[in-house]
Amino acid sequence: MKSRINKYLLALGLMLSLLTLNSQTVMAHGEKALEPFIRMRTIQWYDVQWSKQKFNVNEEISVTGKFHVAEDWPISVPKPEASFLNISTPGPVLIRTERYLNGKPFMNSVALQPGGDYDFKVVLKGRLPGHYHIHPFFNLKDAGQVMGPGIWLDIEGDAADFTNDVKIINGETINMETYGLSNGIFWHVFWGLLATAWLLWWVRRPLFIARYRMLQAGLDDELITHKDRLIAKALMVGVPLLVYASYVMTTRQYPNTIPLQASMDQILPLPAEVNAGVVNVETLKAEYSVPKRALSLTVKINNNSEKPVHIVEFSTANVGFYNKALPLPDSGNSEPVLAVEGLSLSTIEAIKPGEEKTMTITAEDAFWETEKLDGLTRDADSRVGGLLFLADDTGKRYISSISAAIIPKFN
Repeated sequence: MKSRINKYLLALGLMLSLLTLNSQTVMAHGEKALEPFIRMRTIQWYDVQWSKQKFNVNEEISVTGKFHVAEDWPISVPKPEASFLNISTPGPVLIRTERYLNGKPFMNSVALQPGGDYDFKVVLKGRLPGHYHIHPFFNLKDAGQVMGPGIWLDIEGDAADFTNDVKIINGETINMETYGLSNGIFWHVFWGLLATAWLLWWVRRPLFIARYRMLQAGLDDELITHKDRLIAKALMVGVPLLVYASYVMTTRQYPNTIPLQASMDQILPLPAEVNAGVVNVETLKAEYSVPKRALSLTVKINNNSEKPVHIVEFSTANVGFYNKALPLPDSGNSEPVLAVEGLSLSTIEAIKPGEEKTMTITAEDAFWETEKLDGLTRDADSRVGGLLFLADDTGKRYISSISAAIIPKFN
């Protein structure tokens, strides 16, 4: 008996251990759910920053950053003609108060142009205290959510202190947390009771077998009584009249209303920078070594600038591979997945002004597997995409979006 109890306790301990090990996965927001080629070759995030990580209920914070819409957009993914920028949170822990794209406020979905760069800003307000993992993301129509870099936020204070007051079109100030709540509850309860009464009216009598026997006996007309028909007619007339009367009362009480918007915002990408095309990168070949978990890119770089440039980083699907021969740059308070020594070059010499150099870039780290990016060799669209960051000695940065078909290697 004692040994059996010990076995049960051991099994329970193992189950609790497994739950503990998987707790980090539960806190994720599905950022690894999409296929690698979608995460690599659609929305390419960079320079994402948060104004603060610890704040109080009712206090506002902002998230800013940029993203590049890849030129090599996957053919199997619908073009980004309807995309929605939002913030992924574990429930209503924040409210969004403002949203900007290229400095312009926008409320609706937006059409993005492949090859364009955009900057964004989203202003948020603390609602529920707690410790939360938050992501900016773009919801692409018919494709899914492409997540940006995540971060942990700490909201302090008391949830009861939260206020969400806005001034409506007639000048009245209302609390968005409770406005219309009693009216909504009333109509839900009313229609629920009416539907329940209608259902009970029919099920109060014998149902399947008794009715089947009446049908077999040719007593179809007796299945529905005169009272059944009267009640049905009353509902057919009464329900539309009630809806119409409620509509008239509502329009008289609120004569000035703004309907839900169904338009599509058209915001052009940022103008091409003055140094665009000064440093050109062409991808010649891409190989992925499965056992080494390493991506090798053969690129041709043409430096038309006035100063030598170095390769600093290769970023793809929010994973940053940094050149281990250079000091680690300051990433601020953003939390991309960093392979701080994951990028090695066939030559560490800078590309001189006016020089054209062909070199091999190797991004090697276990992140290819843990971030579920190694599946690109099994995708029907086996192409890699990302952003290559180069910089000169003054810190001036050059960004190039690269893509190429993957050649898998198994040795």
